This record gives sequence, C-alpha cells and structure tokens, in this order.
Amino acid sequence: MSAMLEYSEINSPIHKLTGATKLICLVIWALASMVTYDTRILVVMVICSVAIFKISKVEFKTVSFVFYLILVFLLINNIAIFLFSPLEGTYIYGSRTDLFHIAGQYTITTQQLFYQLNITLKYFAIIPMALLFIVATNPSEFAASLNKIGVNYKIAYSVAIALRYIPDVQRDYQEISFAQQARGIEMSNKESLFNRIKSSAAIIMPLVFSSLERIETISSAMELRAFGNGKSRTWYSGRKFEKRDYISIFLVSIIFIVAIIMTIKNGSRFYNPFI
Repeated sequence: MSAMLEYSEINSPIHKLTGATKLICLVIWALASMVTYDTRILVVMVICSVAIFKISKVEFKTVSFVFYLILVFLLINNIAIFLFSPLEGTYIYGSRTDLFHIAGQYTITTQQLFYQLNITLKYFAIIPMALLFIVATNPSEFAASLNKIGVNYKIAYSVAIALRYIPDVQRDYQEISFAQQARGIEMSNKESLFNRIKSSAAIIMPLVFSSLERIETISSAMELRAFGNGKSRTWYSGRKFEKRDYISIFLVSIIFIVAIIMTIKNGSRFYNPFI
C-alpha cells in the first residue's frame, strides 16, 4: 500500500512556492469556482488545474484513491440533484428542451444536463488543486508561512501537525491490517465486499486507540518543551516570498476577477447558451 496524500520533495515550480502562496492561490481559486457557473470559465479552470498538476510532477497514484472516492460522491451528488430537482436546469435557463421521458416528473432535458455538467466541471476545477496543495506543501514550511502572514503560530503549528498526521494514520492502518490478517481475519479480494467492510471494524478500533495514544505523546512532548508560553517563535523552515509567489497570486487573481466580470456581464452566475 503506497502512501497517499503524503508530501514528497520534488523539484518543480509548484513545490518551490511558499506554503502561504499555495494556500492563498487555493482559496482564490476555490472562490472563483464557487462564484461562477459560466461553462467557458469552468472549462478553462479545469484545463489549468490539470496542467498545473502535470507541472508539479506529482504522481497520480499518490492521490488516485482520494480522487476516485471524490468521483463517487460526485456521481451520488448528480443522481441526488436529478432525483430531487429534475427540472432545476429549466428553471435556471428559462427554457425547456425535452430529450426523453422516464416516468412521472422525471424527464431528461438539455438544460438539466447542461446545469449538471457545470456542477461536474466545478468539481474537476477544484479537486486537482486541492489535492495538489496537500501533497506539494511541506507542513513545517507551511506553518511558518502561515505565521508570517499573521496566523497565530499555535494555529499554524496545529495545521502542520494535521498534515503530517495523514501518512502516519495510513501507516498505522496498514500495520494493524497486516496484524489482523495474520490472526486470520480475511480482508482480501477473496471475501465479499460486505464481509470486508464488517472485518474493517477490527482495524478501526485499534487505529482510534493508537491515534489517541499518539496525540497524548505529542501533547506531552509539546508541554515539556513549553510550547505556547511565548508570544512568538522562530521557524527552521520559514521562507520569504519571492517573485514567483507574487506572480502566482496575481495570475490566480486574474481568473477570479474574470469570473466576477463575466458574472456581472451575464447578469447572473449562469452562462445561458439557450437564449
């Protein structure tokens, strides 16, 4: 089992950015994707997200499991939207073009498909950026960057610990899983999905207790070192903002500004090709 969502040092333009820069860019990018339903902007954002992920040189397998899991939730979300509001697209775009009737109020319309396409594009615009932020950000450097832009160092350090804890939980899960399988609990593909889910309970409880023990150990170590007594602290991994950081924030801000301008120009958040 390869580590997922674990930071690895890679020589790429994305990894060279400071942690604060990556956070600011992610927040602006997320705001842009939330503000607009303009398909043209969302398509550009999806292309940019994929290109940025490619530039980062991060292997897809490090985020593949989480990516596919999000796709499952995306599918469930799209199905739920259609079940509870099958004509939402017709209300939004003010027109209706029926493709085929299913039953009752459930009719597939071009407007509904277009509306749900935009929702899907929103997911694909933000998912690569969010996953990249996690795997391309050094937790220690990120905490130092947050503190530099005004975030309390206690909060910044908590965020760094949380990011570091992701691969630790994975390793604990793998070790406990191997130990339980050695005791005869079958969790391979030979078993049915239901039995594997039921057997996973034998892993969850030890994982919870080991996590609590780790938290207690870290808390005691920080307390013994008088963490939090001072108003400020120094950072070993702190880095200054460089030219590439300002350029990155500027470029992402352009996307956000364009999204705002197009929203004002369209008269709403939705781009309507049916008029």
